[in-house]
Amino acid sequence: MSGNHERALDALLRRGRLRALETPHGIDFTSNDYLGLAQSRELADAIVQAIARGVPVGAGGSRLLRGNHPEHEALEHEAAQFFGAETALFFGGGFIANTALLATLPSHGDLIVYDELIHASAHDGMRLSKADAAAARHNDPQSVEDVITAWRAAGATGQPWIVVESLYSMDGDRAPLDDLAAIALRNDAMLIVDEAHATGVFGPDGRGLAAHLEGSANVVTLHTCGKALGVMGGLVLAPRTICDFLVNRARAFIYATAPSPLVAAAVRAALEICRAEPQRREKLHRLISFTASELRSKTSFAPSGSQIQPIIVGADTRAVALASSLKARGYDIRAIRPPTVPEGTARLRLTVTLNTEESVISQLISDLAAAQAEIAA
Repeated sequence: MSGNHERALDALLRRGRLRALETPHGIDFTSNDYLGLAQSRELADAIVQAIARGVPVGAGGSRLLRGNHPEHEALEHEAAQFFGAETALFFGGGFIANTALLATLPSHGDLIVYDELIHASAHDGMRLSKADAAAARHNDPQSVEDVITAWRAAGATGQPWIVVESLYSMDGDRAPLDDLAAIALRNDAMLIVDEAHATGVFGPDGRGLAAHLEGSANVVTLHTCGKALGVMGGLVLAPRTICDFLVNRARAFIYATAPSPLVAAAVRAALEICRAEPQRREKLHRLISFTASELRSKTSFAPSGSQIQPIIVGADTRAVALASSLKARGYDIRAIRPPTVPEGTARLRLTVTLNTEESVISQLISDLAAAQAEIAA
């Protein structure tokens, strides 16, 4: 078996797709720490204060055993109020929360209609689901409705589940949420919106791009806590019946040790920072606009309009070479290759965060243009 593994790794190396762990180095243009909270004094103080009031490091068991701590419940109560949903449920990670949603909620006879560029965690959940699944073209509401219409025409009587990201993690573009919400209403469908990369960055108080849909009886949202919020975990926001069903049926919730109560305390603090410090989002959006201007003036790459900027170069080896060139210039930027992105769309995934400034962004874009020219020569 080890020989098979070695041959597989050799094949990845030859195709420019071998991955390896790296410790952070260089100027941050790759993390999801959009608001600069991960290493902030504010979150560190929140942890210190939680320890001082006796909050334990570990939960000691699953939530349904002895692991349910008042910090978990306080976070869920505050998150439901913050986002405007009836209830919230806290998971140890956004990936596992997304997987649990799709593995648990859609039933036999239902249909999951998912955007073709949806997160890997959604694909894992669909593989565990008893429902059928069908892809819709990226950000194409008519494609979603056509899939549902064809399914109904074939005699299906179950419930459709429309699954999208509000802001796509590799392209940085937004989903047409209002159109999708209208389709969900017309077809008696549930709409699941993964807000992973919009939480903290978009919407009033950073409540996401689906903030105006929160609280609807047919809407479930997922807000991850390890990106703009700077901590870890995942919050499912949904009607109470949905959260109660997950508590009773979601294996990833029932059998997992509960998240650290200290983490829950830190997420509570992060939500309060989002509410009380709009200047963080305002500065981030200024940096996003500045980055777009620099890209237009110095390169041929079209701005995405968000903090996630893909630099699509096509070939895997070209993306690796471009990333290596920029790393040598002092930037932390990584190459993203298939199967994370579609074949032929290998890229650099440049992220704009509060861990940088305009002058650094300007120099990066200049260096990107120079590195691209060198590789093309």
